[in-house]
This record gives sequence, structure tokens and C-alpha cells, in this order.
Amino acid sequence: MARDSDRGSDDERNSRKRPATNEPQDDLPQPYNAKSLQPAKRRALSPSEQPRKLKRPGARARISEAEREAIRQRQLDREREAAADEAAEAEQERIRNNSDLVRQHYNNVPERGRDWRTRDSKIKGLRVFNNWIKSCIIQRYSPDEDHTPGSREAGRSSGKDLLVLDMGCGKGGDLNKWQQAPQPIQLYVGLDPADVSIEQARDRYRTLGSRGGRGGRGGHRRPPPRLFDARFHVKDCFGDTIENLEIIQQVGFDPSPMNRRGFDVVSMMFSMHYAFESEKNARNMLRNVAGALKKGGRFIGCIPNSDVLGERVRKFNEEAAAKRAAKQDAEKNGDGSTTPQQTEPEDGELEEGEEEPTAEWGNSIYRVRFPGKTPDDGVFRPAFGWKYNFFLDEAVEEVPEYVVPWEAFRALAEDYNLELQFHRTFPEIWEAEKDDRELGPLSERMGVRERGGGPLAVSDEEMEAASFYVGFCFYKV
Repeated sequence: MARDSDRGSDDERNSRKRPATNEPQDDLPQPYNAKSLQPAKRRALSPSEQPRKLKRPGARARISEAEREAIRQRQLDREREAAADEAAEAEQERIRNNSDLVRQHYNNVPERGRDWRTRDSKIKGLRVFNNWIKSCIIQRYSPDEDHTPGSREAGRSSGKDLLVLDMGCGKGGDLNKWQQAPQPIQLYVGLDPADVSIEQARDRYRTLGSRGGRGGRGGHRRPPPRLFDARFHVKDCFGDTIENLEIIQQVGFDPSPMNRRGFDVVSMMFSMHYAFESEKNARNMLRNVAGALKKGGRFIGCIPNSDVLGERVRKFNEEAAAKRAAKQDAEKNGDGSTTPQQTEPEDGELEEGEEEPTAEWGNSIYRVRFPGKTPDDGVFRPAFGWKYNFFLDEAVEEVPEYVVPWEAFRALAEDYNLELQFHRTFPEIWEAEKDDRELGPLSERMGVRERGGGPLAVSDEEMEAASFYVGFCFYKV
């Protein structure tokens, strides 16, 4: 009985401790009954939730500061390489687009014939003058050193016939000049990226034999010489190697200075400046030249004169700086304040939103225009990628060209065993050769000047355009 009464007492105590069945069993307050909000009871942490004691990492798991920096540096290198690859691909795409633009332009230039060029063209004086200059370069620098001058005119053999490679041959405008070269030509290979131009060059070669010996050294006195063998191929000599062409392999291709096989002459008339779009193209061009030439071979050509370009750019920037300074001075009053802005811009001033002018000059037949900022001192650094747009009436329609900084080009050529022998502006070549025993009369027959040693038949504007160029010759040593 005592145990029963004790059990009754325990039941009462337990019943007082247990909440009523009609009350919430959860210790947390109900969300919308503000009267029942009470602090939540804290629950004791289970043994499994006790914080674990952290172990010291082993030597293999620890990374030193130097190793962490090396990892970071490798990641930066990978990012830089990826960015460089992306930039290189974009640059190659830009170069391909520019090359396509130039190729398309020359493919679209119509072939009007020799009679139109020498009689009806607006720039016929410039055309014949430039052609005479190219004839002078070929006559002076294409023969071997052991060639006997006058042997061909006298009908005597001068030994070996020449192998000639013409890079950027265009429509074959120099074929007759090579036919009249003082040393006979055995093989002429013409390369050009414009496929239409190559077809026109083939047509011109097929008709060359019927024109006889017009225009060369003594060509008016001797019978037509034997026509040389010629091959023509569509090829980008700046962006690609020419080594894979079968005819180049047959003649020989070796950039080393000990190459005994190869061409006697590589010619590049009015085309090399396109290679200076990038250093890669310029070096590829020179590798092709050096590889194709035999030891002692000649690299001849003509390019825009970087001295003229640099001086024009320097003068333009000097005048532009003077105008800016004068404008700033004019806007200031004596007390240092500025005058109100004029509603209408004066001549030479920029309207709101108008871009700064860039270097530009020319006359009624030619124009040079730089699309971007140019160096204040007129010195083009770095040596590659200085684009300008060139226009020549009836010939060139705003085609992108590139500055060839002369000293940079000469130094680069030395890397490929090409040593400078000759470098003159077109006016200097005229003064040096106009009274030559044979080149002087040639200028009269070509219409450069009047008969009997008369004055130039070239206008001042045409001579200004011709002064834009220089001729050169390098020997492979």
C-alpha cells in the first residue's frame, strides 16, 4: 500500500511536469502569437557536434610562398600566351584582309594598252619617266660583274645568260625592259598575288616577240633578240614562302651565303612596301629574296622614299602644334581668362565631334593620307605597320601602303646577307643618267624629254609624284 501511495505521489509530480495535451508540444514560440513569445530553450550539444581538434598539415600538403608565387606566375603566363595567340590571330586576319584589298584593286585595274598609256593618259609623263628609271636600274645593276658592256650590241656572247625572278611582277610591265637588258636573259619567273594580273602578264609575254627590240640599249639598231623563257605563278611572296614552287626548286633555293645555285637577279619594282605591314612579312620577304639569290646575285627595286614621308609628317605635325598653340593664346585675355566660344568655327578649326586632322598632302594627280596619328619628329618607330593610303590618278585608288624606313630596312637586309650597293632618289637617278651615251637617247625614244637633249616632258606635278620614290640595289654576299 505504501508503494502504491508513493507511486501516486510520483504520478502527480510527473503530471505537473508534463504540459497539458491541449498545449503546443514545441518549445519554440508560435509565429503570430506575440503573447506567447518566450526565449527558446538552448539544447545541449551532442558529443558528435563537439569541435574537432585540427591537425597540423603534413609537409606534402604545405605550399611555400615561393611555390604559391610560381603557380600564380604560371597562370599569368598561360593567360598572356592565350591573349598573345588571340592578338596574333586577329593581326593575321587584318593582314589577310588588307592583302585581299590590294589584290582585288590590282585585279580590277583595266588593261588599256600601250598606245593609251603613252598618248592619252593624264599621267603619261609620269608613266614614261618611271619606266625609264626602271630601265636604268635594270641596265646598270642586272649584269654580272664580269659582263663586258656592249657585247650584246656588237653581237658577241658575254658568257652566261641571266636567271631573273620578278616578285610582284603585276601585269608584266617590265618584260620588254628585261628583253632589252644588256646581258641576255635565259629564264624569267614572274610572281604576283593577283591572279588576273598574272593572266595579263602571260598575254603580254605571248605578244612580246612580235614587238621586236623596241626601247632597249641599241634596240633601234639591232634585230629583235631571242625571246627568253618565262614562267608565271600566282604567289604571295610576302606572306608565304616561295620555296615550294617547282621552278624555284629547280633553279635553287638556299638563304645561306654559300649558295652557288639560284637566280642572278631578284627584282621588286613598286611592290616591296606592302611587305612592311608587319615584321613577320618583311622578314619572310627578305628570306625569299636571299633564298632565291645565288652568291653574288643582285636584289634591285624601287620603293617609296621614307625620307620624303618623314619630312612631310614632321612638317605637318609642326604646323598643327603651332596652330594649337596660337589658338590657345588667342583664347586668353590679359587677365588669364578665356573669351566666350565662337558660334561658328573659323577656317581650320574643328567643329564639335570632329576628329583631329591627320597628315595628308599631294596635288591633282596623287595624294598621300595617313589614317592615324604620326610621329611628331617624322621618325617611324617601330619600323613596321605605318599605314598610309595612296592615290594616283588612273592607276591607284586609295590603296593601303606602308612606310619602309630606309635605315631599318638596310639593317634588316644585312641579317640576310644582303649588302647595299646603290640607293638614289628618282630625281638623282635622272641627273646621273640623263646624259649617258645610251640611257640619254633612250629617254628621248621613250618620250621622257624632247629630242636632241631637250627639256623634260614631265610636268611639275608629275615630277613631285616621281620624287616620292627611290631605287636600290643589294648584293648577296
